[in-house]
Amino acid sequence: MDIAQLHFLVAEGDQVQRHALADILVHLGVGRITQAPDGHTALRHFNAGITPAVDIAIIDLALPGMDALELIRRLGEARCTAGVIVVGAQTNAVLFSVETMALAYGVNVLGAIGKPVIGSRLVALINNYLQPGESHTAGDGAQAMSFAEVGQGLQNREFDPFFQPKIELETGQVKGLEMFARWRHPLRGVLGPAAFIPALEAARRVDFLDWTMIEKSVAACRKLHDQGVPISVSINVDQTTLAHPQFMEQIAACLARHHIMADYITFEMTESAVLSTDPHFLERLLRLRMQGFGLAIDDYGTGRSNLQLLARIPFSELKIDRSFVDGASKRAAIGTVLRSCLGLARSLDRKSVAVGVETKQDWDFLQGLGCTYAQGYYIAKPMPVEDFPAWLADWQHFF
Repeated sequence: MDIAQLHFLVAEGDQVQRHALADILVHLGVGRITQAPDGHTALRHFNAGITPAVDIAIIDLALPGMDALELIRRLGEARCTAGVIVVGAQTNAVLFSVETMALAYGVNVLGAIGKPVIGSRLVALINNYLQPGESHTAGDGAQAMSFAEVGQGLQNREFDPFFQPKIELETGQVKGLEMFARWRHPLRGVLGPAAFIPALEAARRVDFLDWTMIEKSVAACRKLHDQGVPISVSINVDQTTLAHPQFMEQIAACLARHHIMADYITFEMTESAVLSTDPHFLERLLRLRMQGFGLAIDDYGTGRSNLQLLARIPFSELKIDRSFVDGASKRAAIGTVLRSCLGLARSLDRKSVAVGVETKQDWDFLQGLGCTYAQGYYIAKPMPVEDFPAWLADWQHFF
């Protein structure tokens, strides 16, 4: 990122403070600065199609006319991609809440700082800016296929599990693999879930995919064990699959076929799926844990958890959603939520898994917070099982 190429908007009602902010930016090497004395003027600079478009906006909370909260809401509604830095004379608690609100509106909030604004703190927030198109974690963008097409692919055994390593932060040791379903389409190449999950969900037959992935994942676990890599595997399953009356018998038969102990298998379910008061479902979870299977709550933080019910679920791992991990070291609001999630896991005596670790900064930050495990593109992308032994050898050599 070249700061000289970025277009900054400074929205501040007080002329002296507005000019002071502009002077700081000039000393930092910013090439283009637009000033706005009120919220309405600031919004016009986003909506008027000005070229170049605003890249980063510094917005004072006490803007006259349209205040900063409304301006932020309007930017969110317009799906504005500009980075936003909030400044104000309020307490840290208020600034934190404003930052949280902006994130909830979908605004690319870079952070919030109190007044007087110090150049070094402003630079730290500017460095959080990621220009559109720079992210390397975008989805596959594949067009969703029909149920008939997905069913044919399953019949042709075109679906395979890919595996992403899970690393223990304290030691750097590889402690497990998470399964990700991939479709090796004969014409479109390798497709991710966006291409096939919608059709399966609409037909209420996610179990077709689940059982294919369970069978192949357990077989992959056996293959690695035979190669001298006794590693555990985590498998994502839908709630309806897990609740099927024959699930326990079928999973027992699968493990017997491949000579794998239950201790090496963890079932992952989304937060919304496990927060059920159905006693039959809770009994199923208890039976799985008592037989040695691991249970992980995936995407934690994205649902509306009943903490009392959550504490009663016999899960072994709490997987923290990537939205609270990626960039947590730089954004106070995200970092605070992440600390809360890790504290919950510790208080319940569960392992914590941070998903979506994209940078060394994220890795170091999680280590400092005492997170148990980490996984993400900084470590490795999901890979076919045959690629894992070579990756493991490289990891053990260089870590």
